[in-house]
Amino acid sequence: GWQARLQLQLALRRERTVVARRWHCGPLLIQRPFYPEPDGTAHLTLIHPPGGVVGGDGLALDLELTTDSRALITTPAAGKFYRSAGPRACQVQTLRVGDHAQLEWLPQETIVYRGAAVTTTTRIELSARARFMGWEITCLGRPAAGEDFGVGCWDQRLELWRGGRPLYLERGRFQGGSRLLAAPWGLGGRPVMATLLAITDQRTLVETARNALGDPERDELFGATWLEDGLLVIRYLGPGTLRVKGALLRVWNALRPVILDKSPCAPRIWFT
Repeated sequence: GWQARLQLQLALRRERTVVARRWHCGPLLIQRPFYPEPDGTAHLTLIHPPGGVVGGDGLALDLELTTDSRALITTPAAGKFYRSAGPRACQVQTLRVGDHAQLEWLPQETIVYRGAAVTTTTRIELSARARFMGWEITCLGRPAAGEDFGVGCWDQRLELWRGGRPLYLERGRFQGGSRLLAAPWGLGGRPVMATLLAITDQRTLVETARNALGDPERDELFGATWLEDGLLVIRYLGPGTLRVKGALLRVWNALRPVILDKSPCAPRIWFT
C-alpha cells in the first residue's frame, strides 16, 4: 500500500500561530496557513493528493500545538476509503494540545465505501489548561448513489484525554451487512454518524447546543450531554451528510463565542 505520514508542530510567534516544524513522507500535506482572524489563529487545510485510500494504504498524522498557539484544521473535501481486495487500510491521527492552546478539529466527512476494510483511530491529548472543540463525521456506503454498506468492515476509535486522564473513549466495529446497521438498538438504518466534543466547564452550554440543533427531522436522532469532567458531547445519527454538517455547524457557531471567546469564522475552503 501507499504509506503517508505528516508531523506538524505549531507555535506562537509574534502573535501568530505558525508551523514551527513540519516533516512528511508520502502524500499527506498542508496548504499554507491563512489568518482571517485578528488573534492570529492559523487556519490549516490537510491535503491528501490521491483523494482516497485503498486497501493496504496507511495515513498517519502527528499534530502538536505548543503553549498559547491557536489553530483551526479542516480538509478540502470528503475523505474516502475505497473498496479493498483484502488488505486493510489504516488511519491514525494523534492531536496534542499544550497549555492555553486552542484546537478546532473540523474535518469534512469520511465516506467508507461498500467493500472497504478500514481501521481509524483519533486520539486527542489535551493538557489540563488546553481548549478544544472538534468533530468527526462518517458515512457508511454512499446513500445518495443508492449504495449501502452490505459488505466491508470499519473499526473505529475516538479518544479524548485531558491532563493524562481519559474523558471520552469510543470504540466501534461496523461489519457490512450486520444486524447492527439496521436494528433499532444499532444504527437503525441510518448510514451517517457524527460526534462533536467540546471542552467546557459551563454546564448551561448543553442547552445552547440543544437549541442550536433544533428539532430532529424524519430519520434523525441526536442529543447533547454534558459530563462532570467538563466535556460536552453531541452525537448524531441520520440519513445524509448535508443534514449532519448543517446541524454541527449551527452548534459550532453557537458555542465558539463562549468556549473560545471569538466570533464564528468558517474556513474559506468550505466555500470554494
